[in-house]
Amino acid sequence: MKKPPFIQIASFFLLFSAGALATQAYMPELKKQLKDTYTTISNTVIPEKKKTEIPEAIEVELPELRVVPPIPKEVTKEYDKHLYAAEHNGFGLIENEEHFNKLIDEEKLVLIKEGTGYEVMKLTHSHPYITPYSKEVLEEIGIAFQTIMESDSYFTLTSVTRTPEQQKSLRRRNSNATNGNSSHSYGASFDISYIRFNGRKSWSRKSQKKLEKVLEEFEKAGKIFFIKERKQRCYHVTVR
Repeated sequence: MKKPPFIQIASFFLLFSAGALATQAYMPELKKQLKDTYTTISNTVIPEKKKTEIPEAIEVELPELRVVPPIPKEVTKEYDKHLYAAEHNGFGLIENEEHFNKLIDEEKLVLIKEGTGYEVMKLTHSHPYITPYSKEVLEEIGIAFQTIMESDSYFTLTSVTRTPEQQKSLRRRNSNATNGNSSHSYGASFDISYIRFNGRKSWSRKSQKKLEKVLEEFEKAGKIFFIKERKQRCYHVTVR
């Protein structure tokens, strides 16, 4: 085996020594840089991670579930269906004027005057008050009537809620008024004239047919019962 020349060995040791000297010369500077870097890192304030705020729970008052009782099979007459629906739609029979006023104070009866698609004429044998839900349905009927008429037309309510005293008084002058309890005495019934539209007493076949169509749709939807009373020229409506 051929030995490496002396010059190569000497060169290796010279280079190794130079590298060692350079490392020793550079070490203080390297230590200083490391110290400065460590100090900088130590003094750096790391921001705390922001906590996600959880919003407080919001209490939502859900509307009371409305259950429409089915009409028993033994109830076959049309008006008896109205009476049954009225009896099961609210607070029961209005006993007298005092009871009527109490129901108003308790907001179980609410005032109706006029709204989209309807008005209430000046009443002599009834009061312009019905149950809150009955008012909602009335307003829906009014909006539907204007929609189907494609105009600002409106119909007229000619009778609304009666006390027993008013019912007796009406019976003396109107043979069509029921002898027993009336669905009008439960705050769930009202009469809509089919010969009064837009504030005038004038028969309009188009308006009558459109109004009747609306009432038929609401009856199919299970929201009302209605009867056409030819003698009084009105639709007797009871909200279910």
